[in-house]
Amino acid sequence: MQDKISKVNEKRWIILLTTVLLTFMTTLDSSIVNVALPVMSEKLSVSMAATGWVVTSYLIVIVGTILIFGRLGDTIGKSKIFKIGIVIFTLGSLFCGISSNLGVLVIGRVIQAVGAAGVMATNQGIITNVFPANERGRALGLNGTFVALGAMVGPPLGGVIVAALKWEYIFLINVPIGIIAFILAMNTLPKNDEVTKEPLDVCGAILFAISVVALFGAVVQGQEIGYNNKFIIGAFILAVVAFIAFIYAEKKSSMPLLQLDIFKNKLFSLSIICGFIAFVAIGSSNIIMPYFLQYVRALSPSVTGLLLMVSPMILAVVAPLSGYVSDKVGAESLTFVGLILTSAGLALIGTSTQTSPIIFLLLFIALMTLGNGMFQSPNNSLVMSTVPNNKLGIAGSINALVRNLGMVFGISLSTTLLYNRMSSKIGYHVTNYVNGRADIFLYGMKWVYFSAAVICALGAALTAYRIFGFKGKKTK
Repeated sequence: MQDKISKVNEKRWIILLTTVLLTFMTTLDSSIVNVALPVMSEKLSVSMAATGWVVTSYLIVIVGTILIFGRLGDTIGKSKIFKIGIVIFTLGSLFCGISSNLGVLVIGRVIQAVGAAGVMATNQGIITNVFPANERGRALGLNGTFVALGAMVGPPLGGVIVAALKWEYIFLINVPIGIIAFILAMNTLPKNDEVTKEPLDVCGAILFAISVVALFGAVVQGQEIGYNNKFIIGAFILAVVAFIAFIYAEKKSSMPLLQLDIFKNKLFSLSIICGFIAFVAIGSSNIIMPYFLQYVRALSPSVTGLLLMVSPMILAVVAPLSGYVSDKVGAESLTFVGLILTSAGLALIGTSTQTSPIIFLLLFIALMTLGNGMFQSPNNSLVMSTVPNNKLGIAGSINALVRNLGMVFGISLSTTLLYNRMSSKIGYHVTNYVNGRADIFLYGMKWVYFSAAVICALGAALTAYRIFGFKGKKTK
């Protein structure tokens, strides 16, 4: 037994490479299609709002199933679930790449998402198990950095692929990477995870999935058919009822899907909320910016991709550096400054017009990314350091859930607000870019970015409370 543990420890950095590679790819696929959406809309002959399902279906399924896979990881083994996740994600990517219409593509995205949920739910638990305490923070920080990079590098990489090849290759590129990752996983991941013989909370899993799918399904579909539609209203009611029933079921269950006691830790809860807010901002910007650059500024997908490379380039430097600095000066102050800069960057992007110099836009995006990079690693460190060792796995699953929930909410909020404001301005209901009326899109876009800036400022206020409120209580 000791020899097996020793061999795992020797391979820990290769294990980290395997986990962050798939974490990067699954997060990347939440945003890589954004630049391709205008092209997909044209090639598949569907509206902008309809192509939104390519993004949201992926994120909704992840949010709805990630807790299930986290629990299965504890009961049948994290490594086993991680490897199953790789296979499903790779098959889903192949299915997306050979699809010929929107319906088939969305089904492929659902399959992809199921695999991605298996990977995301178990990666932090695997890292926690194979790294000793004195290296665990660095390893988890690197994982968090690749999560943030995956979210930010998606749009520019998608633009390059669409320009050089076809939109289908956005998904097909995952297939060889998935095969390599699976071979690495088979040869490096621990063979014998610690498992429990506890049953899966099936009732909680079903209720949570119903709540998530009904809520975000209603938000997205409501853009097309209106929020006063009786089916949309019914879906919202179903989401609320299912969520209340889920909370009740979790409190009564002896083996809950989500251990609610962890939220009694106020520092943990505040850090999770701040992380949610940051990914709402990322989701909002990632979905709107490609449309602005391609429709309003009339830039090609390749040029759009190149311009958006500014974000991952900055993030690749700032995120690891901020993690290192946070160990020296503390994480709270960095998260506060990071959210302030993110808020300022979002607000400045909201002032962009059809004739604004591109260099100014790039500077604004750089400011937003600098803030996001300063925030991500320190906040992940705060989330994981505020819970005891026996709850690291739970904390990691919740962190991944909230991250994806933030992305879904950001995309849903931004597109709903965009079309609502555009419709208000033009005088009739629209769910697409109105040719020759860039002013209509810019009006809606301004609302989106200013709203995201306000949400980030709220996160900064919560972080200030986390710094000064809790320190004041400790002093007393």
